[in-house]
Amino acid sequence: MDQRANPIRRQRCAIYTRKSSEEGLEQEFNSLHAQREACEAYIASQRSEGWVLVRDQYDDGGISGGTLERPGLKQLLADIEDGLIDVVVVYKIDRLSRSLMDFSKLVEVFDRNGVTFVSVTQSFNTTTSMGRLTLNILLSFAQFEREVTAERIRDKVRASRMKGMWMGGYVPLGYDVKDRKLVVNEDEAATVRGIFERFVEVGSATVLARELRRKGLRNKQGTLVDKGYLYRVLMNRVYRGDAVHKGKAYPGEHQAIIDEQLWNKVHAILRQNPRKRANNTRAQAPALLKGLIFTATGAAMTPSSTKKGARRYRYYVSMDVIKNREPSDEGIPRRLPADLVEAAVVTELRRVMRAPSITAQVIAHLTREGHAFAEADVISALQTFEDVWGQLFPAEQTRIVQLLVRRVTVTSEGLVIDVRTDGVSGVMRDMMAPRKKVAAE
Repeated sequence: MDQRANPIRRQRCAIYTRKSSEEGLEQEFNSLHAQREACEAYIASQRSEGWVLVRDQYDDGGISGGTLERPGLKQLLADIEDGLIDVVVVYKIDRLSRSLMDFSKLVEVFDRNGVTFVSVTQSFNTTTSMGRLTLNILLSFAQFEREVTAERIRDKVRASRMKGMWMGGYVPLGYDVKDRKLVVNEDEAATVRGIFERFVEVGSATVLARELRRKGLRNKQGTLVDKGYLYRVLMNRVYRGDAVHKGKAYPGEHQAIIDEQLWNKVHAILRQNPRKRANNTRAQAPALLKGLIFTATGAAMTPSSTKKGARRYRYYVSMDVIKNREPSDEGIPRRLPADLVEAAVVTELRRVMRAPSITAQVIAHLTREGHAFAEADVISALQTFEDVWGQLFPAEQTRIVQLLVRRVTVTSEGLVIDVRTDGVSGVMRDMMAPRKKVAAE
């Protein structure tokens, strides 16, 4: 009786390897090599079944098994979809995935393309119901192991923070890290104390941020500070010497930068309603046109304000109203919103700064005074005045208005703004002086 051997179907095998951390990957023979060697030996043992190893390698070093976003795995799945692979071989099931949900997605891809999955250290066949049960049990334990490991790490971090230890991460301004401990950086610490002290004076993070940006203050990453960054500094209990974990503060190993008295002053201000603090800041800010604004009849207009609820409204009020004098001209407004009048004056100043005739006058005036400013720098300073204005502290804005405005007259038709064109040269000289100093250094 003739016996004919059944033809052996060729099985194209792909090996997938993975390692969660990058530690040891630089070694000549690392964990990925050990996994591949074991898988190659297993494939060689199945040569009689038609198993052959494909040339492409699918490796993911330093990537967690808790995600499917892995370059090597993505390439493996793409080749499976293209019909290039019949068997996926791994050293251990958790090398492919530690998540039961993710693995179920992979099994769907394998089944749809007729691909068999094999673990060389865990014997099962995914084409049978018992194999699937075994697979799910193994995956459940793999996921359980991953979650227990994460819990252990969280518990260790919590215990370390309770002892006041530094556990890494963002290093706050004012400190450096040495031997895995926070150490005070004296220069930065002085800056942090200055921020806290200045905030107590101005009571506004918006105003303080504008002031610090003008001074060029940057955080540890080299970015100019903003209001959000200031709030994080002012709220950071690390500066009180605390170690914080999940909202709870514990005594830290590091030295405090801010004493309790200054901390309490700052947080007493922060506890106030933000709108109230903003109104207080505006109320304390100097009035731009104080001593400069008059009615057409010659009556001075003085700054005044009223409060409705939590909001404060500022005005310029004629002295005729304050002293109950009869107005000589009924058509002239005797009370004007301060924001409206000040905005009109600033708009006029910006227009003047852009005028070609003013540019020529300023260059000529600075030249006569013997200042060696390049014309291009003067023109640039005049053109950027509008941007610079928004970054100035209120007191500085008031000083500039006093230099540039001779008088603002309120008439029945509107405002008449008398600008001191000769004052523009003085303002530009002040703006250019810092540039000259930096250039010289």
